[in-house]
Amino acid sequence: MNENSYETVIGLEVHAQLLTETKLFCSCRPEYGADPNTRVCPVCMGLPGALPVLNKESVTMAIMMGLALECDIAPESVFSRKNYFYPDCPKNYQISMYDKPLCGNGSLKIETDAGERTIGVERIHLEDDSGKMSHETGRGSLVDFNRCGVPLIEIVSRPDIRTGGEAAEYLMRLQQILRYLGICDGNLEEGSMRCDVNISLRRTGSGKLGTKTEIKNLNSFKAVQKGIEFEVERQRSLLERGKRVEQITNLWDQDRGRLVMMRSKEEAHDYRYFPEPDLLPLEVQGEWIEQAREMIPELPIERERRFKNEYGLSSYDCGVLCADKGVADYFEIVAKTTGLAKKSSNWVMREVMGELNNLACAIEDFPVYPENLAKLIKLVQDGTISGSAGREVFEEMIKSGGGPEEIIKRLGLEQISNSIEIESIIEEIISDHPDEVSRYREGKKKLLGFFVGQVMKKSRGKANPKLARDIIIGKLGG
Repeated sequence: MNENSYETVIGLEVHAQLLTETKLFCSCRPEYGADPNTRVCPVCMGLPGALPVLNKESVTMAIMMGLALECDIAPESVFSRKNYFYPDCPKNYQISMYDKPLCGNGSLKIETDAGERTIGVERIHLEDDSGKMSHETGRGSLVDFNRCGVPLIEIVSRPDIRTGGEAAEYLMRLQQILRYLGICDGNLEEGSMRCDVNISLRRTGSGKLGTKTEIKNLNSFKAVQKGIEFEVERQRSLLERGKRVEQITNLWDQDRGRLVMMRSKEEAHDYRYFPEPDLLPLEVQGEWIEQAREMIPELPIERERRFKNEYGLSSYDCGVLCADKGVADYFEIVAKTTGLAKKSSNWVMREVMGELNNLACAIEDFPVYPENLAKLIKLVQDGTISGSAGREVFEEMIKSGGGPEEIIKRLGLEQISNSIEIESIIEEIISDHPDEVSRYREGKKKLLGFFVGQVMKKSRGKANPKLARDIIIGKLGG
């Protein structure tokens, strides 16, 4: 059967933990990595008589995300109880929004191989998180309630995604926006951003959706893409053999590269939703929305466009630089200080981002301040030091955190632009390499690079390479 016989339909539910000072309905302060069960109170534990009080800051953050995704903000939304029993949920229900969410009807643009696509955002709602279970050999199952009550927004896409690659791109875009807004750290490994995926296949051209399955708690872009690709092939194989797809929930086993069935899928009626009796309907007036709108900074896609227009950079460079807000901020300081946008972009994308990867650190912790990198780029540009010496200075700046002028002086790396001194070095090289000299003079002009390289090596990268090249040509003949 032709693989185009079926169309893949994918929807994502993304949970993002909000960076509020306190939990959603109490004054406990969330802290990742805190000792187990030390960030809990009667409210987040659901003890009898404890009443929830809504955290206004979390509502403002949810509105910001809604506006960033071009959602409508509901003037009235309602919290409901989502009832289920699970060991890490002491209340036996989750406080969430059900039929009246805070934000809806939004969209997000993503880049795909086929060009730009718009993915619909069905809704964004607030809810509190559950605790965390760990299962340890010899110690049984342990539960930590610290995470209970931590504020989440759930961002539910429409089933507009068609491939695992598109799903990963959508997720990366959401992560960028959350980080630019400063409302979630987007850390997938620590679980502050998690993704559930719904997948179904239908006959190509059919408007009727097939039976969907779910993959829960995916915590990396790679896992999202691989999990979807695995499930699409599984469903396709079943359908092509005339078998039925069961509505189930799976987990992705990264180590074995396969899905593991978790449970049969619950329907909404299984949760017996009803309005939360201890919370009034949430009313959001226009003034509150405008206050949230004013708090929204320049978003990544807007910044990419500006970088392209203002600095004349390629779409690729803009995408790389703006992927991380801190890196984009860093680049802007360097570019504005040097007035050399392309050279600044090259240094940030190659040297700085390469070292961030090697050091496994965030740009905020990078030891080379952008002002010092700008000074270094200008020193290379005006010929004070050569490009190779510049990279040596950069490495020393990482080690010591010092400024470039002091390091250049300390290491004696000022560029040699004295023609007499360079001539002396070249004469030594000509004397040491008679065979190469003969071959060059016989027409092997590519050896010019060899001689320039020898000059740079002998001068420890200090010789002016253009001047060295001109002198070599003069001595050996053009």
